[in-house]
Amino acid sequence: MTTRREHWDHAYGGAEDADLSWFEAEPRHSLDAILQKLPPGAAVVDIGGGTARLAEALLEAGRGPVTVLDLSREALRRAQDRLGERAAEVIWIAADITAWQPDRRYAVWHDRAVFHFLTDAKDRAAYVRTLDAALEPGGTAIIATFAADGPERCSGLPVRRYAPEQLAAELERLAPGVFTLTGAVRFTHVTPRGVEQKFQQSSFRKAG
Repeated sequence: MTTRREHWDHAYGGAEDADLSWFEAEPRHSLDAILQKLPPGAAVVDIGGGTARLAEALLEAGRGPVTVLDLSREALRRAQDRLGERAAEVIWIAADITAWQPDRRYAVWHDRAVFHFLTDAKDRAAYVRTLDAALEPGGTAIIATFAADGPERCSGLPVRRYAPEQLAAELERLAPGVFTLTGAVRFTHVTPRGVEQKFQQSSFRKAG
């Protein structure tokens, strides 16, 4: 049986970045949301960052320290190769978010499309425990998923779709009183093949 890591190593290894369905030439929605909440010098972690352009966009904006976490070592290798010498300015972590034990806290947690792959209730509970451990009190979690009317599958895997209120209810169920929904936006991602995917991006403030 293929493991999650093997699945994503294969997904990244079998295509150029610009051919991946989740490719963005400019991570506009993510970057705008992060910059509103991340002061200079504060730490940010990009969950499932893979080969995305967000890390270098944050560096260009003078933000950091920046950490990128992804399950796929292949994705992180490719991202580091693309950044060249600037890769040393980023902390790279190859780990499963449901098992990761952070050794520091972050002002901002960003996840563009990891949570919606967690179709198992135990994995969602583990994710939220990790989120709580990693995010500093008063910090911001920015979590994007397929919207309620978005795709039912991605990269050959089933997903769970959310409206902002549904995502907030799930976080409240798993961590009562910890995360408060502070804003949400809908947007449409167009894949390299021209397919439209409906997303929602919600921001939460951690109590403290």
